[in-house]
Amino acid sequence: MNNWFTVKVKYTKQLENGDFKRVTEPYLLAAMTFTDAEARIYEELGAVIRGEFSVTTISRTDFHDIFHYDDSDTWYKCKITYEGATEDSDKPKKVTQNFLITAHSVKEAYERMQESLSTLMVDFMIPSITVSPIVDIFPYNEELDKEISRRPMEEDETVESVSGRKVFTAPGSDIDEDEEDEDD
Repeated sequence: MNNWFTVKVKYTKQLENGDFKRVTEPYLLAAMTFTDAEARIYEELGAVIRGEFSVTTISRTDFHDIFHYDDSDTWYKCKITYEGATEDSDKPKKVTQNFLITAHSVKEAYERMQESLSTLMVDFMIPSITVSPIVDIFPYNEELDKEISRRPMEEDETVESVSGRKVFTAPGSDIDEDEEDEDD
């Protein structure tokens, strides 16, 4: 099962004015383990970044879905909350999920989240939308995994494409990750 990992990469970047600066940039990718994430980032960025680069940190990141629109490169992290039922009691629980979406502004990110989640069967709120520092995402890539001898893609790992929008979902992301009591 793939998970999302944020991988911070340190390298020397050439700025628009021609100067060179040492930067650390976060990338998001789908991988099975931390080791897998490190191998994938070297494969993905090896041809893109000129010169040496190093991985400074790798952390598991909790995104339910990622919505990529082709017309924008700015990523926004959207926090969604809704009331969910629990198996143990009749008392509803507050469920929180994080999504990532591309847009030109916070307003557009809000509108796109409303559109993307319009089929959700519960009423939800969007308590926060913030600009994410993520530079790029690397969803599961079956061809790359075949090249470096990884397992084949499972049927439940999906990439949907709807009107210029791609939705990336890792298996297991339908599980409510951050459940909080209603009285928080």
